[in-house]
Amino acid sequence: MVDSPGRITLWGIEVFMATADERSISAAAKRLGASPSAVSQQLTNLEGAVGATLLQRNARPVRLTPAGEIMKRHAQVILNEATQARAELAMSDLSHLTRFRLGMIEDLEADVTPRLLTHMAEELRGCQFLLETGASHYLYDLLDARGLDVIVAAELGAEDAWVEVHPLLREGFVVAAPKGAVDPGGDVLRQLKRITMVQYTQRHYMGRLVNAHLAKQNLNLRHRFEIDSYHAILALVGQGAGWTILPPLALMRARRFADQIDVLELPFEPLTRTISLTARKEILGEMPAQVAATLKPIFQEQLVTPAIARHPFMADYLTIL
Repeated sequence: MVDSPGRITLWGIEVFMATADERSISAAAKRLGASPSAVSQQLTNLEGAVGATLLQRNARPVRLTPAGEIMKRHAQVILNEATQARAELAMSDLSHLTRFRLGMIEDLEADVTPRLLTHMAEELRGCQFLLETGASHYLYDLLDARGLDVIVAAELGAEDAWVEVHPLLREGFVVAAPKGAVDPGGDVLRQLKRITMVQYTQRHYMGRLVNAHLAKQNLNLRHRFEIDSYHAILALVGQGAGWTILPPLALMRARRFADQIDVLELPFEPLTRTISLTARKEILGEMPAQVAATLKPIFQEQLVTPAIARHPFMADYLTIL
């Protein structure tokens, strides 16, 4: 069905906000799952309805006009109210929720995510689920751009005023070394310095976190590899190419290499990160808290208990919050 010119529609507002955020009609179309021509038509309809040009579409990147800046402020309020209305309806009758957009860090995709989606699918039988997996900073960007409703990711530092955060798990980083390469009864740090480090990429937050922590310890560890894949890192470690620093969730995700590596405590000051559920504040009502409550026992059963069973020292490294 084609919207009649002169009417302001919720879809038209969503299209406008996506284009304003992405600064590109093609990028907005990709985000919304629509064609560029459909996005362009919706923008034309909306501009006709409000009687003003909202976007300089010939500019690269697309820019808001002064009228567009005003419209964006009001459009955000409208979208927030619509999202809140959906959430309130879902709270009174879960069958009313028709779409839920969830972002999960890749660390959780094999163990936690399927259990969570199965549980939610049973509760929300008429709901369509959109799942996005990726690095924490990528998911935060999507949440900020209203591309996702809820994300489960590592906290990145200072909390923004527009989010609500539900902490789930605190985990301490550990050393993974080639099997038998390090004597845990000796000077572990001295032994590690003789081995090349396989480093997680500093293009991602976690890699920068590890690198900053090493700098605080005045440690300059030589490395030849900088990689963004836990599986590739642990494969190299298992083959004797070096050692690495990773969180326990990474080890649980790449269990196939467990027999090829030794897992040790950090031989210097501890480093931790917190995994939290984050949503836009006061938009989804009680739903983020309910999803967080659902996740905690899944974390315990699928991640914490197996990790401690294999490496008892991790009892001090993994804490459900």
